[in-house]
Amino acid sequence: MKLTLNRIQSQLVYDNRSFWRNPAAAFFTFAFPLIFLVVFTSMFGNDVINTPSGMSASGSTFYIPAIITLSVINSSYTGLAMQVTVLRDSGFLKRVYGTPLPVWLFLGSKIIHLTIVGLILIVIVTLFGWLFYGVTLPSNTLVSAVCSIILGLCTFSSLGLAITTVIPNANAAPAIVNASAIPLLFVSDVFIPLENAPEWLIYISAIFPVQHLSRMFLSAFDPFVIGSGFEPKHMAIVAIWGIAGLAIAIKRFSWEPRI
Repeated sequence: MKLTLNRIQSQLVYDNRSFWRNPAAAFFTFAFPLIFLVVFTSMFGNDVINTPSGMSASGSTFYIPAIITLSVINSSYTGLAMQVTVLRDSGFLKRVYGTPLPVWLFLGSKIIHLTIVGLILIVIVTLFGWLFYGVTLPSNTLVSAVCSIILGLCTFSSLGLAITTVIPNANAAPAIVNASAIPLLFVSDVFIPLENAPEWLIYISAIFPVQHLSRMFLSAFDPFVIGSGFEPKHMAIVAIWGIAGLAIAIKRFSWEPRI
């Protein structure tokens, strides 16, 4: 047990060093969501919202769930899929597969590392909003916020591994990964409300996990919500997608470059 923990720790240290050895990618991983928060606040304002019961919160508080949804997808799904595809095409994964390092430890370390990066990113975005825009931090919904974030990061990391099974090469990775994520961000009630959307579009968006991820965060970060903020239905759907993604990755994941 101790040996396994030491190997996991060593692999995590290696993944962390690899991440920070690409300072440009690391910088934009953390800066991208902050830019969105600044743009949203500049475009749509930051007026104080009041409720009949006397509660109030800044308008930017309600931008945070959308930005966290983007952060989770960008740091886990997009980042992992592109990174793994590049490593596969360079022959690195094939060499790893031939070493004594257990394959589950290698992939698990990638997921754990990106989950940690995602958590740090979300903390930075939330604190930035609190310091500069008066964002209300979760209090009674803090537990649901943390659980929702971890579930989202793990699920989309699994889906990131799954999508690599249909990516032919590293050159095609950006197009395929972004094409499978960006449209869903715009039709899943993340950036644009779905009130006036066609019924067929609402039905399709409800099939995919992005809408449910967004609803989880909306409830967990809503300062006006009554209760713990947990959304069992949405969390269950996101978890099912995560299990499906992991199953696909285990069955079809390729360690060798595709010719």
